[in-house]
Amino acid sequence: MIDTLLANLDTLLLYVFALCAFAGAALMIVLRQPMRVALALISTMIFLGGIYGLLGVHFIAAFQVLIYVGAVMVFMVYVIMLLDVRDPAVRRRYSKLLLPGLVAFALLIGVLAYAVWNALPAASRTAGSEGFGLQLFATTFLNAYWLHFELTSVLLLAAVVAAIAVIRAGARRDG
Repeated sequence: MIDTLLANLDTLLLYVFALCAFAGAALMIVLRQPMRVALALISTMIFLGGIYGLLGVHFIAAFQVLIYVGAVMVFMVYVIMLLDVRDPAVRRRYSKLLLPGLVAFALLIGVLAYAVWNALPAASRTAGSEGFGLQLFATTFLNAYWLHFELTSVLLLAAVVAAIAVIRAGARRDG
């Protein structure tokens, strides 16, 4: 009884953390102020750390919070605070493309839901199914996709360095 309740609680927390991480990622796209975008990214990374913890990979969860949130995001917030943001377009709260973006987002969610629903076997759609196992997912993720995950973090770091180089080159041209 308690094992079933804890398994359901793990699954519920996984979905809540995933939804919160997804909301933070969506806010990063929609918000206009750089500091708010950085805070949305921090919350997304914290929720990803929670997801890793729920999947049983506590070492990666700790590194997610300590390295990405603690070090990389502090660096990014420091860079944002050093920038001179005087562009009036940045002062607007949301982009002009918010409404078309929301429509495209709704279409994307609909297509993804349809694809996931059709990809599930008919037996797993019944009410008595157990769903997917967190341990199986964690093992598969860490065995098959760990390199992709780390390469993505290197790519993000390269993007931050490139953004700083572009900003400095623009500042030199302006005087």
